[in-house]
Amino acid sequence: MFRVSAFRSPPRIRPTLQANTMSVQVAVAAAVAGIGVYALYLRRNNSAQDGKPIFSSFGFHSLPLHSTELINHNTKRLRFELPDKSQASGLSLTSALLTVSFPNGGWIPVLRPYTPVNDLDEPGFVELLVKHYPGGKQSTHLHSMKPGDRLTFAPIKEFAWTPNKHAHMGLIAGGAGITPMYQLARGILRNPDDQTRVTLVWGVNTDADIFLKDEFAALEKAYPGRFKAVYVVATPDPGSPHQKGFVTKQILEKAGLNPRDEKNKDIKILVCGPPPMEKALKGAKGWMGGASKGVLAELGYRQDQIHSF
Repeated sequence: MFRVSAFRSPPRIRPTLQANTMSVQVAVAAAVAGIGVYALYLRRNNSAQDGKPIFSSFGFHSLPLHSTELINHNTKRLRFELPDKSQASGLSLTSALLTVSFPNGGWIPVLRPYTPVNDLDEPGFVELLVKHYPGGKQSTHLHSMKPGDRLTFAPIKEFAWTPNKHAHMGLIAGGAGITPMYQLARGILRNPDDQTRVTLVWGVNTDADIFLKDEFAALEKAYPGRFKAVYVVATPDPGSPHQKGFVTKQILEKAGLNPRDEKNKDIKILVCGPPPMEKALKGAKGWMGGASKGVLAELGYRQDQIHSF
């Protein structure tokens, strides 16, 4: 039976709480250190896959950087070599890669996910588009890499796609959140067995941030009636052809993403962008249990119609 009684030795309580807190901190530190030691090992010993594509199953793998290309004022394309030049990566649509680095030779790893942007069936290479954020540990490290430098990766499965899973896919991206959308849009459109329509709405800060504009223009030309890209620019250049502002209810309706339209009866919305953008689109829970409606709910989307990367 539980009995309430006076504590005769109050000083004992504080050390117990401290010990519990310290045990959690030690466990977290040990886990991080374990990843660090394993990834450090892989920087020197890249494991074989017995003929299987390197990312066909989970595991950490070290790849050398083949080349880099600056594609705008703050974004680089990094091309990494796979161990077998005749094989593709083994990644499925859609997948990301967890990157593990040790900036400045430190022992504590920095982990960040990035979505490959080259064709998943391309043999021999994986490519990342990496936006440099001032003060960002991983983006700063990746932008400083030179050909021959190595980086550790592990595959991450994201939104699992099968052909014709939905009749219409609405992709809403903000900034560098465009990379999983690009991977999915291209994967859908290039599959002759997939007839899904794709509408992309991409919000950026300036015209220079639309670094995949040519690629999306090529998809629009190659798949008329099935793919459309809409750009929204917060601070457009003088004479810019793009809409000014942010991704709003009116922007989405104009782009053809109203779920109440007959042609959108089977539509799925994917969202990937900075937290303020996702909050505006999806809403947020309030402090006292209440919730603020987001743009997508105002349009009439159900929660099961929305997925965030």
